Amino acid sequence: MKLALTDEQRAMVDSVRQLAQEKFKGRVHRWQDGTFPHENLKELADIGVLGMAVPEEFGGLGLPVLDCVLVLEEVAKVCYVTSMAAMAAMGAQNRIIANYAPKHIQEKFLPGVATGEVILAICMTEPHAGTDVANYKTNTVIKGDTVVLNGTKTLISRADEAHCFIVFTRVDGRPGREGIGCVLVDPAVAGFEVTARYHTMGGENLAEIQFKDMELPRENLIIEGDGMKKLLTAFNTQRCMNPSVSLGLAEGAYEEAVKYVREREIFGRPTGTMQGIRWKLADMAREIEVSRSMLYRAAASADPFPDPYLAAIAKMQVNEMAIRVTSDALQVHGGYGFTDEYPVSHFYRGARYGTLGGGATETLKDLVGRRVYEHFPADGFLSFGLM
Repeated sequence: MKLALTDEQRAMVDSVRQLAQEKFKGRVHRWQDGTFPHENLKELADIGVLGMAVPEEFGGLGLPVLDCVLVLEEVAKVCYVTSMAAMAAMGAQNRIIANYAPKHIQEKFLPGVATGEVILAICMTEPHAGTDVANYKTNTVIKGDTVVLNGTKTLISRADEAHCFIVFTRVDGRPGREGIGCVLVDPAVAGFEVTARYHTMGGENLAEIQFKDMELPRENLIIEGDGMKKLLTAFNTQRCMNPSVSLGLAEGAYEEAVKYVREREIFGRPTGTMQGIRWKLADMAREIEVSRSMLYRAAASADPFPDPYLAAIAKMQVNEMAIRVTSDALQVHGGYGFTDEYPVSHFYRGARYGTLGGGATETLKDLVGRRVYEHFPADGFLSFGLM
């Protein structure tokens, strides 16, 4: 198999790389206190990036998951906060609206996503339940032409900026995973309140949101009970987008490490001429190349959503790799790596998010192990997990 970028993909990647290197790089420190990178998102929208996952009929480009992965990777090579903000336009919340919402809701929100005028957010985790979806307590009650939402979600990105929230919720109190659906929430409606804010080591803000007797139109209940399979199928997209950010962070840190060891001298010669440093660079390059191949393969399997096995494998590999590589890149910088004067510390802090969001490593290990146990074929890998 040969994976080569098309001329169109290469042109888009080059455009994003140029924008990130020339504009975003000098602004990275502006977003470390939780300030939202509206300026960067506007420039990404201007070159079509925020519309990549929006269907053409709603003003987007309707491009595959792989194209989105390639672009997020380039943004993350420079700015973690901006890559996470851009991911909202390409991830699960967008895919849920584009694939499951009625057309009038698609027409209301998706064109604005493409232009950067509409910011999306997704609400899954609850204070007592993250991975344990079956124990979600947030509940939506159907009352004729309206629905009433109550509950609390936590560790939510873009709570102060989003115009639309996709909320995973129980429907009419139905128990277990089968009772989960999702409702579209407008934060301007009475009953929406941000009750706590948390500043992360990566620079962005997360929040706790409370929904109290929120009355919404019945049509906002995009997926009713027994919709967990649909929701998680769409969420597999997130398991390619999240590691694309991790991959970009690792590559950004690696590029800084190579630059540093070429310029820094020790005992009268460049640090990069030392065998111990060269071997470290070789190991880092090997890990990045392996991870890129796995992620691109998972993203290329999307039709329209990535294969869950390939996405889980890729996410585990890339997330864990990024922690190791950014740590090694920081080590190569010596004491300077521990300061904020060098970009490598920014990459290191951002990389720590990957294994936590979009499905923790431990959760994905269990998912993969269960699938292998139940479905691994007699002829082995020859026909298992192949596109």
